[in-house]
Amino acid sequence: MKNLKKLVLLHSNDMHGDFLAEKVDEKLVGGVSMLSGYVSRVRQEEPNTLYCIAGDMFRGSIIDQEFQGISTIEIMNMLAPDVVTIGNHEVDYGLAHLLFLEKCAQFPIINANLYILINHAHLFKPYQIIEIDGMKILFIGILTEEVIAQTKKDGLIATFIDVEDAAQEVKRICDIHKSLDVDFTVLLTHIGFREDQKLAAAIDPACGVDVIIGGHSHTLMEEPLKVNDILIVQAGVGTDQIGRFDLMVDMDQNRVDSWTWQTIPISEETCPYDRDIETLITKFKTRTDEKYGRVVTRFKRRLTHPERTQETELGCVFADAMRESLGVDIFLMASGSIRAKWMGPIVMLGDLNEGFPYDDAAYVVKVSGAQLKRMLLHMLRDEVWEPGVHSEFYQFSDGLRVVYSKAEHAYREFLYCGEDVPDDRVFTVGLQAFHFNIMGESFQIDVNEIFANGRPRMVATSCRTVLEGYLSDSRRLDHRVGDRLILLEREKQ
Repeated sequence: MKNLKKLVLLHSNDMHGDFLAEKVDEKLVGGVSMLSGYVSRVRQEEPNTLYCIAGDMFRGSIIDQEFQGISTIEIMNMLAPDVVTIGNHEVDYGLAHLLFLEKCAQFPIINANLYILINHAHLFKPYQIIEIDGMKILFIGILTEEVIAQTKKDGLIATFIDVEDAAQEVKRICDIHKSLDVDFTVLLTHIGFREDQKLAAAIDPACGVDVIIGGHSHTLMEEPLKVNDILIVQAGVGTDQIGRFDLMVDMDQNRVDSWTWQTIPISEETCPYDRDIETLITKFKTRTDEKYGRVVTRFKRRLTHPERTQETELGCVFADAMRESLGVDIFLMASGSIRAKWMGPIVMLGDLNEGFPYDDAAYVVKVSGAQLKRMLLHMLRDEVWEPGVHSEFYQFSDGLRVVYSKAEHAYREFLYCGEDVPDDRVFTVGLQAFHFNIMGESFQIDVNEIFANGRPRMVATSCRTVLEGYLSDSRRLDHRVGDRLILLEREKQ
C-alpha cells in the first residue's frame, strides 16, 4: 500500500499592491481581506496547507508607493504566507531598502541567485525547507538577470545570466539536501511563463523538482503545463484569484502521486472577510486619501489601457502630454509603465500616481528615420504576442503612424505628420530614463550608433510631474485608437 499524504499548495504572484476589493457587476471581487479570509479557511479545513507568493508583492497601488513597501510588508505579515520569493519590482525602492524590508517581514523571503561579487555571498536565503505532518517541502527562489535590471546599476551585485545557470544552482541545492529525504520540491520563480518552460526543460530529472510556481508574465492558466515531468503554474495578476494545488505526495517515492489544480475566484460570495487585515488597510488608505484626494483633471470619458501590446487610449494621451511638454518630435511611452487598465473621467492625484507609479527622468535622443524603423520593427517581432512573453512595448505620440503586417513582417506605412519617413531624417525622440538605459536591448540596436547622431540629454527629472502639470492645464482630453499603430493580422488559412 502506498504511503500517501495530502498537501495543499495555495499560491499568488504579481499582487502589485492590489489590496482593495473592487465592485464588478455589483459584486465585490479581490482584495487582501477576502484573500486572507480564503487562505485562513483552507488552513482550517486542510491542516497540511502552505501558501506561497511568487514575487512582485510591491508596486501598483498608492498605498504601497506612499510607504515604499513598508505598508505592503505589514499587510503581508498579517496575510502570513509561508514563503515568498522576490520579483523585479521588489527592488524598485532600491536594493538596500529591500534588505531593510526583509528584516521587517515575519515570513521567509528566498532567492537563490542574487549574490555579492566580492565573496559570492547570497543576499537572501536561497531556499526554505518547511516540515509539515512529517513531510519535508523544499522551496527554491529563482529570479534571472533579464527581469531585474535595477540591480545592474550596482557593480557589486550579480545574478545568473540565464536559465541554464539557474538550473545548475537548482541542481546544486537539491544535491546538498538529498540526504534530508526531501519529499517535495517547489521552484518559486519570477521569470515569466516562457522562461519557466525553458528552466523546466533544463533541470536534471534527478533533482526531483515537482512543481514550478511562477510569476512576472501575469499568465492566467486554465490548467498546469507539464515540461520534463515538472508541473508549471501561474495565477494571473493581482488578488482577484488564487491558485490551488491539491496534491497526494508519495512519501516512499518522494514524488507526486496525483493532483488537481484550479484558480479560485476571490469574491464576497465565496470568501469570508478578514476584519483585522481590513482595519489595517483602511488605516493606510485613510492617510493616502487625505494626501492624494484632489482632482488633477477630468477626461471627456473614461480612457482605457487594456493591453500593453497595442495602441491604447490612455497610452496615447500620456505620450502626447510628454511630447508637447518636452518639445520633442516623438515620445515613446513605455506601455508597461502605465499600470492602470483605465483612468477617468475624473482623475484624482492618487489615480495618476497609482496608474503611473514609476517617477523617473526623461531623456531625449536623436534617431534617424532608418534607425527608428529598425527599432520599432524589433518591438513588433512575432514573439511579442506569444503567450507568456513579457517584452517592452511603446505607445506613440501624435504624428507617428505605423501600419504593420504581421504576415509579411514588414511595414505597409511608416509616416510622420502624414508623409513617408526618409531614412536620413533625424528625429528627437523622448524616452523615460529606465527605457533610455535599456534601449540597446529593448530595441536591439547599438546605442553608440544612436549617440553618434548627437549627445543624449536629460530633459526632465520627473515624468510624473510633467504629466501632472500637463493634465492639470487640460480639460476634456480624449483619444480614439486606430490611427497610430495599425496591426494587420494574418489571414486565417
